[in-house]
Amino acid sequence: MWIPTEHEKYGVVIASFRATVPYGLSLEIGDTVQILEKCDGWYRGFALKNPNIKGIFPSSYIHLKNACVKNKGQFEMVIPTEDSVITEMTSTLRDWGTMWKQLYVRNEGDLFHRLWHIMNEILDLRRQVLVGHLTHDRMKDVKRHITARLDWGNEQLGLDLVPRKEYAMVDPEDISITELYRLMEHRHRKKDTPVQASSHHLFVQMKSLMCSNLGEELEVIFSLFDSKENRPISERFFLRLNRNGLPKSPEKPERHCSLFVDLGSSELRKDIYITVHIIRIGRMGAGEKKNACSVQYRRPFGCAVLSIADLLTGETKDDLILKVYMCNTESEWYQIHENIIKKLNARYNLTGSNAGLAVSLQLLHGDIEQIRREYSSVFTHGVSITRKLGFSNIIMPGEMRNDLYITIERGEFEKGGKSVARNVEVTMYIIDSNGQNLKDFISFGSGEPPANEFHSFVLYHNNSPRWSELLKLPIPVDKFRGSHIRFEFRHCSTKEKGEKKLFGFSFVPLMQEDGRTLPDGTHELIVHKCEENTNLQDSSRYLRLPFSKVSLLGTNNQAIKATKESFWITSFLCSTKLTQNGDMLDLLKWRTHPDKITGCLSKIKEIDGSEIVKFLQDTLDTLFGILDENSQKYGSKVFDSLVHIINLLQDSKFHHFKPVMDTYIESHFAGALAYRDLIKVLKWYVDRITEAERQEHIQEVLKAQEYIFKYIVQSRRLFSLATGGQNEEEFRCCIQELLMSVRFFLSQESKGSGALSQSQAVFLSSFPAVYSELLKLFDVREVANLVHDTLGSLPTIMHVDDSLQAVKLQCIGKTVESQLYTNPDSRYILLPVVLHHLHMHLQEQKDLIMCARILSNIFCLIKKNSSEKSVLEEIDVIVTSLLDILLRTILEITSRPQPSGSAMRLQFQDVTGEFVACLLSLLRQMTDRHYQQLLDGFSTKEELRDFLLQIFTVFRILIRPEMFPKDWTVMRLVANNVIITTVLYLSDALRKNFLNENFDYKIWDSYFYLAVIFINQLCLQLEMFTPSKKKKVLEKYGDMRVTMGCEIFSMWQNLGEHKLHFIPALIGPFLEVTLIPQPDLRNVMIPIFHDMMDWEQRRSGNFKQVEAKLIDKLDSLMSEGKGDETYRELFNSIIPLFGPYPSLLKKIERETWRESGVSLIATVTRLMERLLDYRDCMKMGEVDGKKIGCTVSLLNFYKTELNKEEMYIRYIHKLYDLHLKAQNFTEAAYTLLLYDELLEWSDRPLREFLTYPMQTEWQRKEYLHLTIIQNFDRGKCWENGIILCRKIAEQYESYYDYRNLSKMRMMEASLYDKIMDQQRLEPEFFRVGFYGKKFPFFLRNKEFVCRGHDYERLEAFQQRMLNEFPHAIAMQHANQPDETIFQAEAQYLQIYAVTPIPESQEVLQREGIPDNIKSFYKVNHIWRFRYDRPFHKGTKDKENEFKSLWVERTSLILVQSLPGISRWFEVEKREVVEMSPLENAIEVLENKNQQLKTLISQCQTRQMQNINPLTMCLNGVIDAAVNGGVSRYQEAFFVKEYILNHPEDGEKITRLRELMLEQAQILEFGLAVHEKFVPQDMRPLHKKLVDQFFVMKSSLGIQEFSACIQASPVHFPNGSPRVCRNSAPASMSPDGARVIPRRSPLSYPAVNRYSSSSLSSQASAEVSNITGQSESSDEVFNMQRMLFNHIGDGPLPRSDPNLSAPDKASPARHGTSVSPSPAGRSPMKGSMQSFTPSPVEYHSSGLISNSPVLSGSYSSGISSLSRCSTSETSGFENPVNEQTVSMSTYSVPEEPVRKESKTPPPYSVYERTLRRPAPLPHSLSIPVTSEPPALPPKPLLARSTNLENGSRRTEQVPRPRPLPRKVSQL
Repeated sequence: MWIPTEHEKYGVVIASFRATVPYGLSLEIGDTVQILEKCDGWYRGFALKNPNIKGIFPSSYIHLKNACVKNKGQFEMVIPTEDSVITEMTSTLRDWGTMWKQLYVRNEGDLFHRLWHIMNEILDLRRQVLVGHLTHDRMKDVKRHITARLDWGNEQLGLDLVPRKEYAMVDPEDISITELYRLMEHRHRKKDTPVQASSHHLFVQMKSLMCSNLGEELEVIFSLFDSKENRPISERFFLRLNRNGLPKSPEKPERHCSLFVDLGSSELRKDIYITVHIIRIGRMGAGEKKNACSVQYRRPFGCAVLSIADLLTGETKDDLILKVYMCNTESEWYQIHENIIKKLNARYNLTGSNAGLAVSLQLLHGDIEQIRREYSSVFTHGVSITRKLGFSNIIMPGEMRNDLYITIERGEFEKGGKSVARNVEVTMYIIDSNGQNLKDFISFGSGEPPANEFHSFVLYHNNSPRWSELLKLPIPVDKFRGSHIRFEFRHCSTKEKGEKKLFGFSFVPLMQEDGRTLPDGTHELIVHKCEENTNLQDSSRYLRLPFSKVSLLGTNNQAIKATKESFWITSFLCSTKLTQNGDMLDLLKWRTHPDKITGCLSKIKEIDGSEIVKFLQDTLDTLFGILDENSQKYGSKVFDSLVHIINLLQDSKFHHFKPVMDTYIESHFAGALAYRDLIKVLKWYVDRITEAERQEHIQEVLKAQEYIFKYIVQSRRLFSLATGGQNEEEFRCCIQELLMSVRFFLSQESKGSGALSQSQAVFLSSFPAVYSELLKLFDVREVANLVHDTLGSLPTIMHVDDSLQAVKLQCIGKTVESQLYTNPDSRYILLPVVLHHLHMHLQEQKDLIMCARILSNIFCLIKKNSSEKSVLEEIDVIVTSLLDILLRTILEITSRPQPSGSAMRLQFQDVTGEFVACLLSLLRQMTDRHYQQLLDGFSTKEELRDFLLQIFTVFRILIRPEMFPKDWTVMRLVANNVIITTVLYLSDALRKNFLNENFDYKIWDSYFYLAVIFINQLCLQLEMFTPSKKKKVLEKYGDMRVTMGCEIFSMWQNLGEHKLHFIPALIGPFLEVTLIPQPDLRNVMIPIFHDMMDWEQRRSGNFKQVEAKLIDKLDSLMSEGKGDETYRELFNSIIPLFGPYPSLLKKIERETWRESGVSLIATVTRLMERLLDYRDCMKMGEVDGKKIGCTVSLLNFYKTELNKEEMYIRYIHKLYDLHLKAQNFTEAAYTLLLYDELLEWSDRPLREFLTYPMQTEWQRKEYLHLTIIQNFDRGKCWENGIILCRKIAEQYESYYDYRNLSKMRMMEASLYDKIMDQQRLEPEFFRVGFYGKKFPFFLRNKEFVCRGHDYERLEAFQQRMLNEFPHAIAMQHANQPDETIFQAEAQYLQIYAVTPIPESQEVLQREGIPDNIKSFYKVNHIWRFRYDRPFHKGTKDKENEFKSLWVERTSLILVQSLPGISRWFEVEKREVVEMSPLENAIEVLENKNQQLKTLISQCQTRQMQNINPLTMCLNGVIDAAVNGGVSRYQEAFFVKEYILNHPEDGEKITRLRELMLEQAQILEFGLAVHEKFVPQDMRPLHKKLVDQFFVMKSSLGIQEFSACIQASPVHFPNGSPRVCRNSAPASMSPDGARVIPRRSPLSYPAVNRYSSSSLSSQASAEVSNITGQSESSDEVFNMQRMLFNHIGDGPLPRSDPNLSAPDKASPARHGTSVSPSPAGRSPMKGSMQSFTPSPVEYHSSGLISNSPVLSGSYSSGISSLSRCSTSETSGFENPVNEQTVSMSTYSVPEEPVRKESKTPPPYSVYERTLRRPAPLPHSLSIPVTSEPPALPPKPLLARSTNLENGSRRTEQVPRPRPLPRKVSQL
């Protein structure tokens, strides 16, 4: 039986469990579970990661953990009772785990590995905490490490900042919001700005001295030197190197590593240097022979210097090599480091051995304890500590030092009877009072243990040596008295013996007779001469002698006075026990000299502070002893001395001695009567303040009041203890009177000078420190009243001294932070005065930072859930006093511009944040009663309205993303919770006061606007959160969006007829809310739209406004990435809502409304489909066809269905950018043309739009033209560029802008050159079918034709499509798929290549046009594509398969021609026809004949590099024919049986025979040409071909061509034999001369490059060469003659069998044209008909010839914005009978001929009306024949109605009619 668990509530899964049992719950190892029930070894419960699924699992799989249960019962919450740090670690590591894997997927390797290390580290630390064996300090340390790593990881992963208190997460509900803000800010600051350490330390490690010829031991001395003050600032670090330049004791790191400690921030400057002096131990001269002298001396070697600035970057300087320099003269050695620093190069140079010093340096920051923790390895290995000279910046109490620093400066010695100067060495000893040498008290430096004696270095032959060697003598205090230092001077001989001869000595006592030590400074000592063997052991013999020159002044010892020899030393004492100050000694010994007391007290201010603090307790005892002795006489003097000492401790140097004074007051102070004198003197000073002229001394007194009160209070307590509390009332009165005097002095206003206000400021700054002292003697309420009265006496005028105002506020601040304020009783007394001052400051907007801090502290004390009466009353007071001013302050500071400096900006954000936190705290504390009182407190509706507007505005500001840093989600959620609670209270006031006749649009609008931006906040979009975070938020706050959504709905329903005010303004905002994927919120919001439509329908009879606003907003929101599929379905669900209110309108109105409503929803849904597709496509990285196709689909929708011009233009530019990115330059140009078409050449001004500046329409159109030309040029679509060049040139010409016109003509010319000179690849075209429901809407179950990239073949294209659609399945057949494929929940791709069918067949078949030009027409402006599928019908004849070989031909007609605004367009129409075997045979022959003609022509005109293609083609045709190719056709179709069975195929059979004979003619001519060009080595092959050709002829039954020659002229595309083209008589005729120039005002002459006559003569020459050299038979000669006679009969193939060649060649542009003698040219009537094109060509003649995009008519299926109107005409002109056209000279009006011409223009055209004939570009011109062939008409500058008329399609496809043009405003 299942029993609810009592204690087993929470556990961790220790082994994975697979739910194989009924109701089992699958669990993974590590999951946490909540247990609900148990039964026989099984638990029932759920995993916390998925609480909705409950099930059973074995209890043995669970490790139980302690937990406490909240809300017992159905909704119980289990909270583990482990350490909160552990809980946080566990949940954080779970979250990180999933994100960590994502890092790997996203290839962020660096962060992946770093996070992995951190996670492992955290797990190790977690184990340590769980084991629980850590000490308290170690536990704190571990937690600090854990939280630091958690914060680091959260920051790196973009997770939220966690507020913590003592390493544990805090619950925002348990602390006030101001405290939460401070915690967040503290963590944020910590993250941002590391706190600057005030203490710094330099770590030095000596590695080695690199030198070529050492051989001697060295001493290396490091110290820090201040070049500004020219003095060392640290002790020395001394180490010894062996003969190899390495440290002597490598096993003792403290001997070669040192830490220079306690450097202040002021000492981290670039003029602080590390100096290194190197002394060698050896012979006098570095190069002396070894046997010269055995005695070793200390001699200068070199010096190195490094600026500390090089270390300030923070990097460790490992293995720095310092250059070592030597001075040029030894006497300069004492200042060599200064010379190097000053770069006085003349005084030093590199050491001869070119030495380098290898050291390692590092600058460490923080106090020494911190350094010990962080760099523990340094200290464990051992390091010597090198102190600063003297005390550090901060003197710590208890620090014991007694160091005497002696610097051996210099000496002045006589020659001593020698001819050369001496080599002087100084030896130093310390001698105690007993005359014994003190051992081990001479320290050379920190790396070396102290020694018994010291030997200076020796300067060679120098009687005035300067040493400047610093030594430290750490002599104990007890040894100081009676001790002296002796200096012995010896001459060091360089002779063989090398002995050191004593010649003099000096001494100096350490302490004077009166107990003072040797004063600091330089001392000139007397050098007492002595004999070489003098014994100085008995010090008493010389101690009676004078020691310094100063002491000689009073004596008469002439002998000593006469000495010229002197020795100088500098001493400096650093002692906490000894003093050099006589006044100090006199004061401490006051009882021995009572008469000197007054003088001593007066001099106390002159004594150095460090001397006073050294003897602080003794000094204080002395002062209070004097006061007890005679308070009347010395009272005020002692008081002043006490004030001086108290104020001395305020100095940062002695700040740490305050605790010493506190301890003294608590434990040692014994002046039980002192309080009376202290109060009396203090009151006397306070009373004098207002009258005194000089306030400095009074201010000193006021500054010291804290400690004066401490002494007063302690004294009173001692008195009370001693007397049992006597004179209590008297004491109270004294204090009351004192504070009365204070209140009087504070209430005074400063008149004239600011001295009084300064005194007030000084008093206020130290007054709050007195509270805690008063509390020791008085009741809390009493003290509170005293403070209240004192602070209340402050003048309230704000224009007084600003500095006083600031101090006043600081005093208030300290009061709020004081112990007094924390007590609720005293707080209630103090609050009004505090709020009063705050209110004044906020009103003036002064000292806002301080105000914010005070307010924060006030709210920190008022805990959130305190429902105590006192707290409620306090909130009452605060609301009344501050709410309004707080709102105004936030509005004021957020509307100011943010300061530019980063520090200022941080401060600005802090202030704003603190005020916001205060406001939120206040609102969170307010109860129903407070809100009610607040709202009832407004006397008028106006006041309430202003308040509501103000608070709504402030809330909008609080919601701004920049209000808090982005990772402060905790803070944002708390703020939102407060806001929504407040809004729920205030909405009630809105309903009650501002509806019906009191309706106020502004306030309602503000309300709705706030609600919408509240719901849309990023931090409330729970869908973006991790599951654990989402769960936490929902548990704590619920989904606040839904709450606010319900509130919106409720408020909207209350509006009634006032709803009309918000239509359509609120559509956009509400729509934004519905796009949030929260079902409850959507269900609440969508009916509001229905309501809006309903009200709009009532008002205006339609809801166009609603529709327009909806569509605009949808577009902008979708492109931001909002909305989803379910949203579209939800929107669809509105449709059934249009009818549930029969009472709303009459039936018919409702019907109408319902219909238009449904229509609107359908439109919106279709738009949604496209927008969602667009959004999804845009999320991908690189540009692909899907993105472009999607944009095209959307662009067309905006134009055709919505007619939204601005949206349309925006998407044009988006599409243009996509094309540019993908380098689809041609498509980019076509896209931009869509915008260009919307503009006129006018001077209408256009506004700034997208990237376009404000400019005229003409300027914008010009810019667009130039950009489009540039893109056509880059896309090698030069023909289209020429059109635009001409168009813009005409504009320049009309404005006489010849400069630009010239440039444009040159550009046009360059495009012609590119057509002729540059190679263009012909792209392949592919048909793609997208089948299945998984494709985006714009592709689903549609087929497209796509233009491939350069060099892209079918396999590559197929792979590219599969990459774009990775889930698609490629179909392996070309058959149309069935319905199951269409409806499948999958993606199927069907891809195959298709053949383009060009519109302008005639251009392609015309002779004389180079292939460079033709290549454009083959693949541009293509509407129709073809795909052939061969199959056998009926039984297949094995002997001859041609009999049953049918072809299924599929023609695909597109919605737009390719290329266009996209690389692919949808197929609009499919046509499938079946071609019979006979028709197939005809087409095969026609194509082969055409191929042969082309190759022969190319070979003749030498366009071929070699003849191989022609050879192969001839070989293929002749070989096949001989081996049965053509004969198979004869067997199949020329037999009697076939002719009888298919009487309808008579004409086709005749046509086949003609083609076979024509092929024979072409082959014969081809062989003739081949013979001329065939290389020698291929002659045998040629002979074989000729032989086989005769076999072929005989197989065809052709013997001679004489019978048929004249009936069937052969046409070569490039005018093969060219003899009669433009023969001389024709070109010389008068009419002919008119043809050649074809001039127009700005045209090129047609003979720009060569004359037609020269061309014709060239052609004649070529053919005559052929005929002259040919060895062919008579038949070949006859064929050639026949060809020459008929070559002028129109070299173009015809697209209509009924049209003759001359028809086609009728001049399109010339009124007259010339024909040579008609007799030789007339068409001969014979048995055979002239050539006709293939059926394919026949079909294609009806296709549209122009680019629909360029023409602007059908560019995107859009008509509404197109400028031209289309006239509907039939696709064909009536064919003209060949026989009716005369061959003689004739004249035809231009227009009809142009219309009749079947040849389309060479490029797409813009023309509207025919303005003037334009020249054909010279590179496209063809030399004039007697009857010039029809050329592509020049695209005219205005669009012609011929655009849509000219030969279009076999049958006209209906297209949308253009609407009247809407001129773009953009």
